[in-house]
Amino acid sequence: MQVPEIRKIAFLGNYQPRRCGIATFTTDLCAAVAGQYPEVERLVVALNDQPAGYDYPPEVRFEIAAQDLCAYQRAADFLNHAQVDAVCVQHEFGIYGGPAGQHLLTLLRDLTVPIVTTLHTVLAEPNPEQRHVMAEIVRLSSRLVVMTERAAQLMQKVFQAPSEKIDLIPHGIPDVPFVDPNYYKDLFKVEGKQVLLTFGLLSPNKGIEYVLDALPAILKQFPDVVYIVLGATHPALIREQGEAYRKSLEERARKNGVAGSVHFHNQFVSLDELKEFIGAADIYITPYLVEAQVTSGTLAYTFGSGKAVVSTPYWHAAELLADDRGVLVPFRDSAAIVSAVTGLLGDDTRRHEMRKQAYKLGRKMIWSEVAHGYMHSFQHARRTRAALLRKFHPVSHFSLAEPLPTPQLEHLCAMTDSTGMFQHSRFTAPNFSHGYCTDDNARALIATVLLGELGEDPARLDALATRYASFLHHAFDPATGRFLNFMNFDRNWQESLGSEDSHGRALWALGVYTARGQQRGLQLLAQQLFERALPAVNGLGAIRATAFALIGLNEYLRRFAGDRQVAHLRDQLVARLMTAFEANADEQWLWPENILAYDNAKLPHALIVSGHRMQQPAIMETGLKVLRWLVEQQTAEAGYFRPIGSNGFYPRGGVRAEFDQQPVEAQSTVSACLAAYRCTSDRYWYEQARLAFDWFLGRNDLGLPVCDMLTGSCRDGLQVDRLNQNQGAESTLSYLLALAELQQLRHSLHDAVSLGRLIAQ
Repeated sequence: MQVPEIRKIAFLGNYQPRRCGIATFTTDLCAAVAGQYPEVERLVVALNDQPAGYDYPPEVRFEIAAQDLCAYQRAADFLNHAQVDAVCVQHEFGIYGGPAGQHLLTLLRDLTVPIVTTLHTVLAEPNPEQRHVMAEIVRLSSRLVVMTERAAQLMQKVFQAPSEKIDLIPHGIPDVPFVDPNYYKDLFKVEGKQVLLTFGLLSPNKGIEYVLDALPAILKQFPDVVYIVLGATHPALIREQGEAYRKSLEERARKNGVAGSVHFHNQFVSLDELKEFIGAADIYITPYLVEAQVTSGTLAYTFGSGKAVVSTPYWHAAELLADDRGVLVPFRDSAAIVSAVTGLLGDDTRRHEMRKQAYKLGRKMIWSEVAHGYMHSFQHARRTRAALLRKFHPVSHFSLAEPLPTPQLEHLCAMTDSTGMFQHSRFTAPNFSHGYCTDDNARALIATVLLGELGEDPARLDALATRYASFLHHAFDPATGRFLNFMNFDRNWQESLGSEDSHGRALWALGVYTARGQQRGLQLLAQQLFERALPAVNGLGAIRATAFALIGLNEYLRRFAGDRQVAHLRDQLVARLMTAFEANADEQWLWPENILAYDNAKLPHALIVSGHRMQQPAIMETGLKVLRWLVEQQTAEAGYFRPIGSNGFYPRGGVRAEFDQQPVEAQSTVSACLAAYRCTSDRYWYEQARLAFDWFLGRNDLGLPVCDMLTGSCRDGLQVDRLNQNQGAESTLSYLLALAELQQLRHSLHDAVSLGRLIAQ
């Protein structure tokens, strides 16, 4: 299963309990993403319009005072450090500080992560300040989300937004059943009535007075009609005018003689309560006065719930209610409202058909579907920004003659305590919560041998080797003949049987130390453990575990070539590996499995060294042929090394994952290619080893160094748009092992003439 490409999202905008449409939208969108993608971490940056802020829920991690420009800079810094994969911005000119909300631009310009901006307002005739702000939003955003076709057209025509940058995702709605309105009416004591509904924060541009003026004529024909007006007065209007507008509506109802048929609910209701109000409505009315409204959450909610709608033709309504999916009436026309409402109330067939159409179309608008649309947009934004990074950060050229870095042990030592090497880190600090594992301590033991052969800090390497060897000794379980793998920080094993891979890697490390270790006592321990762990190899079914063990057996046989038992076991494992290749590989897919997964080069590596030491050219040639094919699969068009990504790997007949690229792939390729070079003296293999190593130094898709040459640490991977800044054991050891092997080869070419001949061939 493919690993999610997006793992952490930040949402920027108003947020509940703040009372406004944007706050409701942001809250609902955040919840919808959480519901559909529970593995994705979310955080919210909320805008405040009052000094005291709001009593936000835990997901709100950062607050911005809307008029404080410096707060936007601090928010950008916070988001950059939060390592989010995308920032989802809710844009409305009025919620951000500065002329036309231009304070937002300060934040967007400072962000180093992809930006997906949802445009809640798109103007046909922006003033110069609004035009400037929107042009910058278009430039800085990786994706632009609009909710209507009209908004998409305006963005292209008025603001020259590229069509390929625009995603059309409808306003989300709750998923409610299609039920008869009578089911809910008793909740509001309107049973037996025909209910008209308008809801949302009250303000003069809502046009409710025109419905109140239409009510006398409607009641003459349908005296059982009740008009529910649901919603608190808009907070901004409250601050400026108090409840004057609401009182004017109540007075208008009294003057028109319809006060008994109008129910004002002065409250901001929860979603569950809102569903009940909508459920009770026979007809929803939006008599808004402004045409230039590209989205209306209230319209989306009621339409998608399967309600017959009467509306003025503002942009969202004109698009959504086309083709008789609702009734459009002119602005400020009470007589037209009378005609539309009475026409629907008097024609049950038409009204119910309209409801069915609306409900059917609304299934595409429910929040779960909208969440998928946004996740697709987030992923697209991340890939788009990554492509730009690669475009503007070209990979530099590395010469084969360029000096290699000097090995550094600082991070290796920092990741090791008296027990062994920690498995993971949080940035550069060991992550105690993940404890230790046999896989990494086996790799670390090999690293001490290779680095020791280079003459690096013998005393420190001997001390480290003792800890790693002791860890392997403690990991061996005599009852099963296998190595346990995972140990927590409290030094308790987390399993009763370790993985096959960890057993294979442990044998590999023990074989290396037995043959080449610098401490006599540890050599004896390694040899003893090697012999005790050998019988379990017959039970290994995993193909990589077989390859790891084979490399270890060949290392052991470098010193004890006459050991018939080990040589016989090597023959069996080679036959097993060759059978896997013969059974699965063809000319297009030279691989023993139906997927290129992890640590891939170890499979041909095992055949190359085994065939060479066994003096079996056919086996070695198979390994060389497979390794050449693998190298081709992992070479970018520009000629640099591009390993198979761990975010889905590369299934046979499928699409290869480009990211997350792991250091272990570069190391295993370096090691396999150097083995091929030692067996053949073919310069091609040295070139490929150096290309794979240069991935660590920055010759990669992002043009960024993955290793830290000053400390000897290595980041945990190359993501689509950034480095994974954690620097754990596997990554750091991959860098050190690859570097040590390359350095060893250079040292083995005893003089500058030999090295120069290799480079110049």
